Amino acid sequence: MIGDDFAELKLFITGPILLREEVRKAGLLPEFGHRDAENPKRFEPIMRNLKTIAGNPEGYTPVIFNGSGTNVLEASIRSLVADSDKVLNVSVGAFGDLYHKLAVLNGKNAVQLKFPYGQAISLEKLEKALKEHKPDVVTFTHNETSTGVINDVIAVCEMIRAHGAAPIIDAVSIFGGAPTLINECKPLMYCTSTQKSLGLPAGFGIGFVSEEALEKAETVTNRGYTTDILAQVGKAKINQTLTTPNGTLANQMCVQLDYIVNDESVAGRFKRHEDMRAIAHKWVESVDGYELFAQDGYRSPSLTTFKTPSHMTIDKLKEVKELMRGHGYLFDPGYGKINKELEEQGESPIFRVGHMADIMPEMLEEYLAVLGGVLKTFN
Repeated sequence: MIGDDFAELKLFITGPILLREEVRKAGLLPEFGHRDAENPKRFEPIMRNLKTIAGNPEGYTPVIFNGSGTNVLEASIRSLVADSDKVLNVSVGAFGDLYHKLAVLNGKNAVQLKFPYGQAISLEKLEKALKEHKPDVVTFTHNETSTGVINDVIAVCEMIRAHGAAPIIDAVSIFGGAPTLINECKPLMYCTSTQKSLGLPAGFGIGFVSEEALEKAETVTNRGYTTDILAQVGKAKINQTLTTPNGTLANQMCVQLDYIVNDESVAGRFKRHEDMRAIAHKWVESVDGYELFAQDGYRSPSLTTFKTPSHMTIDKLKEVKELMRGHGYLFDPGYGKINKELEEQGESPIFRVGHMADIMPEMLEEYLAVLGGVLKTFN
C-alpha cells in the first residue's frame, strides 16, 4: 500500500518542520467553502491571532497568500517596486540572493549588496551602498535561513529610512519564533510563511501590508493578479483569501495559532526559542573541531549553523544524514549552494540544526546527543 514505507522521522531541518500531533489531527477537520459562512470561523481567528503574534502592528493588514513564502516576496517586488524605482537587495545568504533574483526576473532596476556568508548586515557598508545607489526600496532578510544570521532589523530600517528609501523585510524563518518588531521598524511590508517557526505545513505565505504600501502600490503598474497586494488586501480585510485556499491547512492554522496565543503564549514561545539557541551554542563546546558559524551577536533563535573541522566534507555530511536517519532523525547537511562555494574556496562545509516551531528543549538535547556521537565517528 502507498505510504507504508514513508519514514516517520523527527525533522531537525530548517523547514518543513516537525508538526505537533494536534496539528496533524487538525488536518482531518471538515473541508469548507471559502466564500461560505464557514470560512470566517477559520479565518477570522487566524487573522486576529496573526496580529497578536506580530505584536499588533498599527496600520498593517495581515494577508494570506496561497503558495510559499517566495510568493509573498515576489508579490512585494511586483506591487511595491515601480518601473521608475531602483531597488537595493541586501543579502547575507541564499534567501537574500533569492530576493535579488526575483527583482531581476521581474524586470526591476535592481542592484545588490552582498555580505560574506555568516556575516550580518554592516550598517557602515549599508550606508555606503545607500549613498551610492540612492534606492527607492530596499529588501533584506530578518533571519537568513541558509546561514543562521539574524539581522538588527530596527537599526537596518532606521538607516534605510534615513536615506529616503522604504524597507521590505523577508521574515520567513523567524515569524512565530521571535518578535517581529514591525511597530519599531515600520517596513512597507513584512513577509513570512507557515512552514517554519509557526509550526505548520507549507502552503500559505503571509504578508503584513502597511497603509503606506497600499498607497505605493497604487502608483505601480503591472502588479499581476495573485501578486497584487491591493487585490489581496481587499479580500483579507473581510477575512478571506483572493484565490481558493488550502482548506486543510486553514483548519490546521486555525488550531495552531490558537494554541500559540492562548496556550503556550507568544512570550513563552519566544523564550523557548531563545532557550534552544542557548542549548545549541552550549552543545558545540562538547564536539571537538566544530564551532558556531554565524557572527557573534547575530545568531538566530530558530536555527543554528555550525562550521565543521577541516577533515569534514560535503559527502561526509551526507553520510551523517543517513546515519541520523537510522536513528529516526532527519539531519540538515547544510545549504547546498553555500557548501559548494565554501568547498571551492578550500573551506570546510557547514551544517544546520533547526530548533524552531514546536521542537522542545529536551527534544533538541536528545537530538544533539545522538548527533554528537555520530560526528565523533568521523574524527
